[in-house]
Amino acid sequence: MKLLKKYFPTISDEQLKQFQLLVDLFSEYNLNVNMISRKDVENLEERHILHSLAIAKFIKFKSQTRILDIGTGGGFPGLPLAILFPDCKFYLVDSIGKKINVVKELVAQLELKNVEAINARAESLAIDVDFVVSRAVAPISDLYRWTKNRLTKDRYNDKPNGFILLKGGNLTEEKNEFKEMLRKSIKIQEVPLDSYFHEEYFDTKKIIYFSI
Repeated sequence: MKLLKKYFPTISDEQLKQFQLLVDLFSEYNLNVNMISRKDVENLEERHILHSLAIAKFIKFKSQTRILDIGTGGGFPGLPLAILFPDCKFYLVDSIGKKINVVKELVAQLELKNVEAINARAESLAIDVDFVVSRAVAPISDLYRWTKNRLTKDRYNDKPNGFILLKGGNLTEEKNEFKEMLRKSIKIQEVPLDSYFHEEYFDTKKIIYFSI
């Protein structure tokens, strides 16, 4: 957990234990259900946990904030964020049942009381949240269409309610397509993750944020 200690020096010992347990459990489950490349398991702390926690560098969720993680897969970014923000409520959603079943097992063994894992398609949800997060799941336009009606107007945080998306590469075309779909002006903030983390992996990674 050297990277977590480096970039989140105030993290508690209990949370560090939870993160280590997440690594151990995930590595074991991934042998049977291929949630990430098995070659990538050895990079779990950097490329999955720390990558997820880039969102925590962008915004410090206040108590009682509700966050929807669309296409959570093996639980990223939702599980690391839920460990870091125990007073917030997280909904981890994926349409693939075997992946959500693993997430449910991880939630139980990590004893996370603030997480609900849901096997469903994003557009079928009937829950109200403050933020939607995702990690390289789908184009911005699709994520918006699927979940725009789930966002509330109530504001508890320093940033307005909206979408916080972990993306990579050149996003110019994707952002332009989204703006054309909306047919109105919208401010999209793009934050390079190498402003938070110095490892080479993050050189092309970004956060995309926009409010409703």
